[in-house]
Amino acid sequence: MTYHPKSDFLRVMIERGFLADCTDYRGLDEALIAGVVPAYIGFDATAKSLHVGSLIQIMMLRWLQKTGHKPLVLMGGGTTKVGDPSFRADERPLLTPDQIDANIAGIKAVFANYVTFGTGPGDALMLNNAEWLDGLNYLDFLRDIGRHFSVNRMLAFESVKSRLDREQSLSFLEFNYMILQAYDFLELNRRHGCLLQMGGSDQWGNIVNGIDLTRRVLDAQVFGLTSPLLTTSDGKKMGKSQSGAVWLNPDMLSPYEFWQFWRNTTDADVGRFLKLYTELPIEECERLGALDGAGINDAKIVLASEVTALAHGRAAAEAAEATAREVFEKGGTGEDLPTLELSRAELGDGISVGQLITRTGLAKSGKDAKRLIAEGGARLNDAPLSDAGLMVDAALLADPIKLSAGKKRHALVRLAD
Repeated sequence: MTYHPKSDFLRVMIERGFLADCTDYRGLDEALIAGVVPAYIGFDATAKSLHVGSLIQIMMLRWLQKTGHKPLVLMGGGTTKVGDPSFRADERPLLTPDQIDANIAGIKAVFANYVTFGTGPGDALMLNNAEWLDGLNYLDFLRDIGRHFSVNRMLAFESVKSRLDREQSLSFLEFNYMILQAYDFLELNRRHGCLLQMGGSDQWGNIVNGIDLTRRVLDAQVFGLTSPLLTTSDGKKMGKSQSGAVWLNPDMLSPYEFWQFWRNTTDADVGRFLKLYTELPIEECERLGALDGAGINDAKIVLASEVTALAHGRAAAEAAEATAREVFEKGGTGEDLPTLELSRAELGDGISVGQLITRTGLAKSGKDAKRLIAEGGARLNDAPLSDAGLMVDAALLADPIKLSAGKKRHALVRLAD
């Protein structure tokens, strides 16, 4: 990347590691300098929360607004009914309209922490593509829009080609997805003057289609910008932890567990993640990322607290850090730890500690729990566990108990009042 941008937004994207590719660096840079650029990223409503795999895109919209431009958050109320086939081995399960609406309501709460919504020139808008997709007339759409798409070209896109090369089924429903996403860009340009679509690098083909369609139908120049598909230094996909997806909504993952996910970042990723997921100055990110020994652990605490403060507020970040210090430094239980509450009826005559380890999410299955205990990785109230069949009864639960998997993952079990 040899282009040196003049606009603040492109400069931030390049310096902080957000930029994988752009359809026209110079043209986009000039548009960003000339005035407020409305730009969008689409999010399909496949769950009631986004997870940290979407956080790089959310941060891009935040920086867009911080540098004087207008974020358009596009919810895929229409396209979720089809499902994006990009780089998937199978078809997505189809959701009902009510499920999609419930998911959109859950996702909306995330964005209020990152961008400012309103009616001003630089205020963010949340839009739903069901507004223009639900009422489409099929024959009109084929005649007016479908004629601009070459099937030969669509088959050549990597997201489609990889599926066909593996001889995996690609339904006509899914094949339409890229046409609908291209149509979104055209409609956003027509309705809101949108000049830029952003997304992960797996969306490159869909973005290019939208640029081409907007040029053909409206004779408008628009741009595309992609971010790298982020993996951790050990090759794992961002958004997943040992116990499942790392959700952004606090009702699906507590702020403490969210904080702990970032605290467990691999040493080699700290500097890069500070640039992408916090607003600390570049020089400070590089300084913290270069630390080693005890210093890198302090840097991880900074990373965890800064990311959690953006997602859940500064008070939640400080509470999570305080809980972590109590658990790790003072050997306490920490009231904010993930907690499993058992009724006396549930408990009965007792439940095996292996079952409790599984139910708290410290292990994925009973088999995993037994392996964890057999390998010496499980503890009960900080004492090593050796018997997966150990029964936990009402007497043992007179006070809450702390279960641990390794040194960094903990949960409480208590009797409900």
